[in-house]
Amino acid sequence: MRIWCLALLLAAAEPGWSEEQIDGDTFEGMSTGTTMEFGRGGTWYGAEQYLPDRQVVWKYADGTCTYGEWFERNGALCFVYEDNPVPQCWVVTRRYIDTFVRPEGTGPHSPSELTVTSESTEPLDCPAPDLGV
Repeated sequence: MRIWCLALLLAAAEPGWSEEQIDGDTFEGMSTGTTMEFGRGGTWYGAEQYLPDRQVVWKYADGTCTYGEWFERNGALCFVYEDNPVPQCWVVTRRYIDTFVRPEGTGPHSPSELTVTSESTEPLDCPAPDLGV
């Protein structure tokens, strides 16, 4: 009887262990017009505002901002910014109802995985480019 109950519990938990990878079109639909905040291990990591035409504004933990864009490559979402033109590629997934991002080439629960901790329609508080602020 105990084995049967354990098997039932594991079967019920199975969907929670699976994850769904989010492609570029789906991500664009769910992110455009939103600002997402990211955390790692309970610490605020940064935030990103998603603008039309796959344009973005990233806000670092120190409060500085950079502007960029993203594109899909080989199933990963790659971001390039004005302060770093080297593409940074991430795999975006959903587990349970949460959204996670991790560097391309790493697995689920990687130490470098970030969690989307909040989403809003509020823009980031970043100075406009070239204002010298």
